[in-house]
Amino acid sequence: MITDAATTAATTHDSQVLPGIHTRLVRRGLLPAEHLVDAGYTSLPHLEQAAREHQVTVSGPLRSNPTRQHRRDEGFARDNFDIDYDRQQVTCPQGQVSAGWHGPYPTSSPTAAPLIVARFTKSQCRPYPARSQCTTTADSARTVGFPPRELRDLQLRVRSEQQTPEWKTRYAVRSGVEGTVNEFAHGHGMRRCRYRGQGKAHIQHVLTAIAVNIERLSGLPPAEEAPTSRRPTSFQNYLDQREIPRLKPWRTLGG
Repeated sequence: MITDAATTAATTHDSQVLPGIHTRLVRRGLLPAEHLVDAGYTSLPHLEQAAREHQVTVSGPLRSNPTRQHRRDEGFARDNFDIDYDRQQVTCPQGQVSAGWHGPYPTSSPTAAPLIVARFTKSQCRPYPARSQCTTTADSARTVGFPPRELRDLQLRVRSEQQTPEWKTRYAVRSGVEGTVNEFAHGHGMRRCRYRGQGKAHIQHVLTAIAVNIERLSGLPPAEEAPTSRRPTSFQNYLDQREIPRLKPWRTLGG
C-alpha cells in the first residue's frame, strides 16, 4: 500500500525528501522500523539522521568509494589508509604518517557528508616507487578525504552488512516498489502533469495514489467470515408488503 506521496521540483535530489517522508509518516503513525530505499536516498547524513531522530534503519545500496584508485581497482584507495581519529593522523600503505589534518569541511552538496582532509607532503611521497599507484598529482603529494568518525563507522558497518546474504534477501522485498513506479508511469500517465503548478500536480499524485490503493484493496481475496446482512431498504420493504418479487441481487443484499 502507498503511504506517502511527495511532489518536488525536478532538480530536487531524491535523498533530500527522505527527512520529510519520515516526518509525515510519524504524524500518521505509519513510520516503519526499516525503510528500504534505492541508491538515490542513501546519503550518509540522512541515514544517520533517520536513526537518530526517528529510530529508523534506512537500508539501500550505499555509494562505493569514489576515488580513482577504487573505481579502477588499482593502486591505493582510501580504504587502504589507516585512519586514527584520536591522534588525528592517517598512515599510508607505505608506513608514512600524514603531515596535516584539516576539517571537517562542509561540502557543496546537502546530501554529502562533511569531509576531513589528511595531507601528505611531496617529500614523503616522492621517494617511493609505488608513488604512481597512489597519486598522479603534479607535486606527487597525496591527500585523503573521509567523513567524521561517527559517519565513517556507519559507512563501514552499512557496507559490510550489504555483503551478507541476510541483507540481500531482506532488500529483495523492495523489488515490488519498482513495479508500483512502473504502474504509476505507464498505467496512470504520471510522467505528465495534467495541471499547472506544483500544488495541483501534488493533488494529482495523491488522488492517483488513493485510486491505486483502492484498486489493490479491491483485488484482495474476500475475508473468510461472511459479511453481515444489511437491513432492507424502504423500497425493498414496499415490494415485500405487496408481494412483488425482488430482483435476485436485492434478495441477497437485503437478507
